[in-house]
Amino acid sequence: MPVIGLIREGKVPADNRVALTPAQCRWLLKNTDFKIFVQPSSTRCFSDNEYERSGAVLQEDLSNCDLLLGIKEVPVNMLLANKTYMFFSHTKKMQPYNQKLMQAMVEKKITLIDYECLEHEDGQRIIGFGFFAGIVGAHNGLMAYGERTGAYKLGRVYKQKDYLELIHTYFGLKLPPVKIAVTGSGRVAHGILEIMNIVDVQEVEPDEYLSKTFSYPVYVHLKGADLYTHKEKRTYTRDDFHANPQAYECLFRSYISQTDILMNGIYWDTAIPRLFEADDVKAEDFRIQTIADITDDAHGSIPVNLGDCSIDDPVYGVDKSTLQRTAPYLKTSIDIMAVGNLPNELPRDASRFFGEQLIKHVLNDYIKGSIVIDNATILKDGKLTPGFKYLSDYAYS
Repeated sequence: MPVIGLIREGKVPADNRVALTPAQCRWLLKNTDFKIFVQPSSTRCFSDNEYERSGAVLQEDLSNCDLLLGIKEVPVNMLLANKTYMFFSHTKKMQPYNQKLMQAMVEKKITLIDYECLEHEDGQRIIGFGFFAGIVGAHNGLMAYGERTGAYKLGRVYKQKDYLELIHTYFGLKLPPVKIAVTGSGRVAHGILEIMNIVDVQEVEPDEYLSKTFSYPVYVHLKGADLYTHKEKRTYTRDDFHANPQAYECLFRSYISQTDILMNGIYWDTAIPRLFEADDVKAEDFRIQTIADITDDAHGSIPVNLGDCSIDDPVYGVDKSTLQRTAPYLKTSIDIMAVGNLPNELPRDASRFFGEQLIKHVLNDYIKGSIVIDNATILKDGKLTPGFKYLSDYAYS
């Protein structure tokens, strides 16, 4: 049975989430033959003492471990040679800021299993923090709209002890008759919809949303078939769209004049059409005032996402004439909420959810071996696996 090591997060700013909580470590130690070592950390949402009380061994040197679990990218100087790692490497899209990390893992003959690449047969992600990203992102989007309009006031998520306490902050909240567009069908979208339901925003169908006004807050949930159509066939099939996204066009333009808040939860790649173009912001019928870009691809599906904010300062403005970054909440701008580590505002809840999925769907497959693990293995002993050969120039140059 492998020896697991929980690594200390080294990326700056430090991430406070964990792959396994102390309670989950206790369960694994009691019900399996795993041994678990934990690298000390002062920034985790769970303390070193909590891990020691779970039965895990607190230890700086993890060289005796077979499988090293983290969350964010591991700094090059913290990598241990000839080890197997699981973390979000953010390398599968050849992200330039992580090329040195990829090349260091090649040099150190590391096996990398990327959480982002763990998928069911139908392509759905097995594990991730998307649900809590959706929850926090939806809250922050509503918070920003309240700040802009003065219609209501919401506090910050990270100041709450946990998700249950966050829910209590919505008691008595009455939103104005706002129209909200929610995009996506994965975990992020599910988190957004959770908040929509809790704060009593009513769902309406796309045709109603586009043609009617309402005296109460409403949202429309736009999935793939609502957002994209084949340029020639005027149809949508999920498999074909993901195989040939360049053959499709985006239909979101018709929602621009009917939407106050956009909550964006779609997956995006460079070949996928954007929801709108940057110059659309200049149009008189561009009604959107607040965009919560929860999937947060700079210059991606939201072309006026000009880059990350921080948890401390999550919203900035974009001038509608110049498209330059400004202060938020100005009459001449729209507001962008774009934060790459939203689940850190509810780290204990997010970590519990993540660890449950890891135990249910990943650790046993790792021990026995499975196609799921194979397909998520970007590097094996420092060499790209067949499914990731397209990264050769990125990894070896």
